[in-house]
Amino acid sequence: MITQIDHIGIAVQDLEAAMELYRGLFGVETFHQETVESQGVAIASFLVGQVRIELTAALNSDSPIASFLAKRGEGIHHVAFRSDAIEGDLRRAQDRGVQLINHEPQPGAHDMLIAFLHPKSTGGVLMEYCTEK
Repeated sequence: MITQIDHIGIAVQDLEAAMELYRGLFGVETFHQETVESQGVAIASFLVGQVRIELTAALNSDSPIASFLAKRGEGIHHVAFRSDAIEGDLRRAQDRGVQLINHEPQPGAHDMLIAFLHPKSTGGVLMEYCTEK
């Protein structure tokens, strides 16, 4: 079952420049930084209340973030929802006709398992389910 919004993913061209922007806007002192090779991304994240903001940059031109940036430019990439039963939530979404990008959870940042729902079947919003390993 979905329990909360976990994070908002923001696609950025230059991770260092984005960190500097958010450092100035929100007074962020410390970012969690991580590379997720399997997703082709480098991230820097910080909390606003209970919601993480995840700045995401492409590691290479094959990364889904690189494709997003080429098509749409920088901006909100996805909204991630915390799940306490990710496999069941994926089945429920698929049973309701939602197209899944990931049929099985994949390793993601913050030691989480993640799976994306296709925006064509979620009102134009790329949604991610995530759960702790």
